[in-house]
Amino acid sequence: MAYQTKRDPLFDRAMQEALEKRGKELIGLLLLGFGLMLAAVLYSYDPQDPSWLSASDAPVQNWLGLFGASIAAPVIMVIGIGGWAIAVLSVIWGLRFGLHLADEAPVGRLVFAPVFVVLMSVYGGALNTSESWPHAFGLGGLFGDTVLGALIGISPLSVAGSLKVAALVLGPAMVALGLFVAGITRVEMRLAFRWLLIAIVLTYAFIAKLLGRGAVGAVSVAGHATRSAGEGLRARAERRREARLTAQPAANAAWQEDPWVEAEDEPLYYDDPVEPEEKPRLLGRLPGLVRRPEPQVQSWDDMDDDEVLMALGEEDLPQDDRIRAKIADVVRSRTSRGTPPPLEQEVEEVPLTAIQAAARRAKRRGPIPLIFKGSREEPPLVHGHGLPPEPPLTAPADRRPRLGGADPRHAGLSYPDEPAQMVQDAGYSAGIPVGDYAMDDAGMPAPELVDAGQLRVERGIPSIPPAPGFDSDEGADVSGDDNMFRDDACEDDHYDFAAPEELPAAPRSMGFGAEGTKIPVAEPRKVVQHSARKPVQPSARAQAEAQPSLAFDPKEAEYELPPLSLLTNPETIQRHHLSDEALEQNARMLENVLDDYGVKGEIVSVRPGPVVTMYELEPAPGLKASRVIGLADDIARSMSALSARVSTVPGRSVIGIELPNDNREMVVLRELLAARDFGDSHMKLPLALGKDIGGEPVIANLAKMPHLLIAGTTGSGKSVAINTMILSLLYRLTPEDCRLIMIDPKMLELSVYDGIPHLLSPVVTDPKKAVVALKWVVQEMEERYRKMSKMGVRNIDGYNGRVADALKKGEMFSRTVQTGFDEDTGDPIFETEEIQPEKMPYIVVIVDEMADLMMVAGKEIEACIQRLAQMARASGIHLIMATQRPSVDVITGTIKANFPTRISFQVTSKIDSRTILGEMGAEQLLGMGDMLYMAGGARITRCHGPFVSDEEVEEVVSNLKAYGPPSYIGGVVEGPDDEKSADIDAVLGLNTGGNTNGEDALYDQAVAIVIKDRKCSTSYIQRKLAIGYNKAARLVEQMEEEGVVSGANHVGKREVLVPEQ
Repeated sequence: MAYQTKRDPLFDRAMQEALEKRGKELIGLLLLGFGLMLAAVLYSYDPQDPSWLSASDAPVQNWLGLFGASIAAPVIMVIGIGGWAIAVLSVIWGLRFGLHLADEAPVGRLVFAPVFVVLMSVYGGALNTSESWPHAFGLGGLFGDTVLGALIGISPLSVAGSLKVAALVLGPAMVALGLFVAGITRVEMRLAFRWLLIAIVLTYAFIAKLLGRGAVGAVSVAGHATRSAGEGLRARAERRREARLTAQPAANAAWQEDPWVEAEDEPLYYDDPVEPEEKPRLLGRLPGLVRRPEPQVQSWDDMDDDEVLMALGEEDLPQDDRIRAKIADVVRSRTSRGTPPPLEQEVEEVPLTAIQAAARRAKRRGPIPLIFKGSREEPPLVHGHGLPPEPPLTAPADRRPRLGGADPRHAGLSYPDEPAQMVQDAGYSAGIPVGDYAMDDAGMPAPELVDAGQLRVERGIPSIPPAPGFDSDEGADVSGDDNMFRDDACEDDHYDFAAPEELPAAPRSMGFGAEGTKIPVAEPRKVVQHSARKPVQPSARAQAEAQPSLAFDPKEAEYELPPLSLLTNPETIQRHHLSDEALEQNARMLENVLDDYGVKGEIVSVRPGPVVTMYELEPAPGLKASRVIGLADDIARSMSALSARVSTVPGRSVIGIELPNDNREMVVLRELLAARDFGDSHMKLPLALGKDIGGEPVIANLAKMPHLLIAGTTGSGKSVAINTMILSLLYRLTPEDCRLIMIDPKMLELSVYDGIPHLLSPVVTDPKKAVVALKWVVQEMEERYRKMSKMGVRNIDGYNGRVADALKKGEMFSRTVQTGFDEDTGDPIFETEEIQPEKMPYIVVIVDEMADLMMVAGKEIEACIQRLAQMARASGIHLIMATQRPSVDVITGTIKANFPTRISFQVTSKIDSRTILGEMGAEQLLGMGDMLYMAGGARITRCHGPFVSDEEVEEVVSNLKAYGPPSYIGGVVEGPDDEKSADIDAVLGLNTGGNTNGEDALYDQAVAIVIKDRKCSTSYIQRKLAIGYNKAARLVEQMEEEGVVSGANHVGKREVLVPEQ
C-alpha cells in the first residue's frame, strides 16, 4: 500500500502571497506607529517631568503623559539624540514594509542599526550645547560623552581640535550609514535627486512668472496714470497760453513785428519799479541754515511750461531724437505767434518737494541743452511781484519743448547732430533778476548769451547747493529764497531731495566746511556702562541699631540676635574706581588682542565691578562661543592679567570676558547683613554669599536650594565662606527657629562655635562619630515625617503653622485612628490619639571636610547623604558640605545628582571644575573668596564672598554664649539603641550589625557564595560582597567556626565542608 510522502499545503499560492503581503503591511503599521510614538515622546521631552529617574510635583508636559516621560528620560540620559535614530529608522522601515518596498537584501542591513544609533549618539556628544540645554551631559547622552571622551583621550590633538575632527568625521559617516541602514539603494537615490531637481526648476519658474506678471501690471498702471496726468496738465497749459494772448494784444503785436529786437531799457516784465533788494551773501545766510525748513508749497500756475514738464515724471519725457523734432516745431511756431509777458496767476498749492523730485528724475533722460552767448541785459524784478522769469536756455527745463506757444527768440536756431556735453547751470529762482542769473552764490561767472550764429556747448560752473537737512530762515518768502529750489541742485547726483519731515535734524556739533556746508563730525561711541548701583537700602534692624538707646531701658531676658556692631564697619573699607579713559583703553586693547587670535567682534559694553571688570564682546556672525572660551589663558597673558574667565551671558547674544582689577575691593559681611534684601526678606534660611560683578548683594535661600555643595582648594576662601554662612544664620534665626550640627574632621575650623545655643551637639571631630550623627539625622527625618503625616501637612512650614495655632488656642492635637474590629458585631473600633504640639526647628548639618569622612566610611557616609538629600527638604533638614578635593571618588555621581546647588571656589584644574560645576571656569578664579555660584537650573553667577576675620567670629560667639549653655540632645553622637540602629541601617540599605553570632545579613550571602562557587578566601569574599578586608576576614573566620569551611592549609587554601546542593 502506497502512502503520500508529502502533505498538501494548507493554503494555495495566491492565499500565501496575500497573507505574506498583509503580514508585511501589519509589520509596517506597527513600526510606523512605534516610530511616530517615539518621535512624539522625544520631541515633547521636558526635564522637569516626573519619571522613575526623578520625582517632581510639576505637571507632566510630555504628549504621552507619565508613560512618555518615563521613556524619554532614560533615552535622553543614555544615548541623547541617538534616540531619534531609532524613531527615524522605525518610520522609514514602516513605510517600506507598508508600501512593499522592502527587499530581502536591504532588510539584512538592519543588523547595522545599533551602529547607526551609536554613531549618532557620539556625534551628538561632539556638538556644542545651547544655553537652554538643562543637563550636565552633552547632546549624545552619557554614552556619547563616554565614548567621545575615550576618543579624545587617545587623540594627539588638543581637546578643541579633537572635537572638530570628530564632528567632521562622524557627521558624514553617520549620514552614509543611516542611508545604508534605511535600505536606500542607488536607484532610489538617483530617482530622489531627479525629483528634487524637477521640483526646484518648477518652483523657480513659478516664482519668476509671478514676479513678471506683477511687474508688468505695475508698469501698465503707472504708465496709464502718468499719461492721464500729462494730458490734463497740457490742456491747462494751453488754456493759460490762450488767456495770456487775449489779455495783451498790444504786446503780442510788438512781439510779432520784431521778436528779436528790444530796447535796452525795455523791461521784459511789466512791473512797478521798485528799488531792488540786496541779495544776502553766503555768510549772511549761514545763521538760517541751521534751522529746519517748514514744508513749502508751490502752485502749478506759478510754474512755467518747462517746470510743468519736469513735474510730469521721467516716464512721460520724450527721447533725444523726438526732442529735437519737437524743439524745431516750437521754434518755428514762436516766430509767428510770439510769447507775451506772463501774467499773475492764482496760486494752486502743490508741495515743492514733489517738483524737486520730478526735476531730479527728468535730468537723467532730457535732451542735450545749448548755451547762447549775448550781451543783452534784463532789468531786475522786484521780490514778490509777478511770476518768475523764463529760465535761460542753459536751465534744465529748456531741454524739453514748451507747451502752448513758441518763443520767437528761438527762431532760426539749429542743433548739432552729435551729442553735446551735459551742462550744469548756475541756479536761479523766482525773484532773481534775469540779467543777474549768470552770477551764482559763490560769485563765480556763468556762461553768457551769445548770438544765434555763435552756438557752442559749454559746461557751466555749478553753485553750492544747500546741504540736505539744513534749514532756511524762518519767515523767508518762498519766491525769494534762492535756497529752496535750484536747478543745479536738481542736476547734481550727489544731492537727493526728500520731504522736510524725512530729513534728519542737523546735530549741533557740526561745523562748516570751506564751501559753507556743515560737515558732521563723528564722535567716539562710549562703551563704558557703569551699572546703576543703587545704594544698599538698610534693613529695619540696621536702622533700629543705628538709633541711640537709652541707658535705663531694661534689658529683656529672652534671646536677642547679635548686634551688627560686632562686625567690621564697611565705611572703613577703601573703594577703588577705574576712570572711563582707562576702561576705554583696555577695551580697545582687548579688541586688538582678540583680533590677533582671529576673533572678529566688537566690545559693546564695559561693566566695572569691585573685583573684576566684565567686557561684553559681540562676536561676528558665525563665530562659536567655544572658540573664544578656549582662549582664556591666552587673553590673560596678552592682557597681563592674573587670569581671565570667558563665558556666555545668559539671555543675551554677547560673550562676557572677565578680567581682574588692579586694585581689589574687599567685601565685608556687615554690609550684606544690613541690606534690606537680607534683613527684611521672607527667606527662611538666608545666606549672604557676597556681591556679584556689578557690586549688588547676592542673598540665597538655603530652604529653596535645598542643599549646598562647596568645593575649593586650600586658601581659596572656602572656610571663610562657611563662617559667613553660619553667621548669616546666627544673625537671622534664634535657637528655637534653627539648630546646627557641625562636623569638622580637621578639628580647627568649626571648633570656635562650640558652646553656642544653636548647637544640637558639640562640634563633631571624630569621623566615626560623624557617621553616628548623620544616622541620627536620618532617624530624626523619619520621625518628623511620621508626625507630619499624622497632622496631614506637606512640609515643616505647614506643621509649625498648625503648632502655632494650637499653642495660641491652648489645645492639643487629636487624631482618630482605627485599631481593629469588634469580635461580636464586626464594626471597626476607633481610638483618639492626642499629640503634644511642639515646634520643629530647622536643622542645618554643616560638614567642613567631606573627603576625610569618605576615606573612613565612604559607603555609610554616601548612603546617609543620599537619603538626606533626597528626602530631608520637606522635614526642614538641610546640608552644607565642603571639600577641598573635588574628585569623583569624593563627589560621586549620586551626591552630585542630589545637590543641584553648588559653589566652586578656585580649583587647580579644569577637570575639578567640570566635576563640581559641569563646565570649565573655576580654575580661572582669583582665590580669596572669588566663587562661581550655580543655582538650580545650571545657571552660573560669579560672586565675591565677604571676608570675616577670626576676631569677628569670636566676638559673635562670645555674645551668643552670654545667654547660657546650649541644650544638647542626647543620642546625636552617642548613637541610637540597637533596635533603632538596625532600622536605620535597613532604611539606608547598609544591613550592618554584629559579626560574632551569625546575625549579620552578609553572612548568609557569604555562605551561599561559598557553597555555590566551592571556593573560599578573604579576598574572594571581599570582591563578591564589595566590603572591606576586615569584615570579609571576620566572615571567613565565622564560617570556619561553624564548620562551613576548613582551616587554611600550608598554602592558605580552605576546603568547603558543606556538600553541594
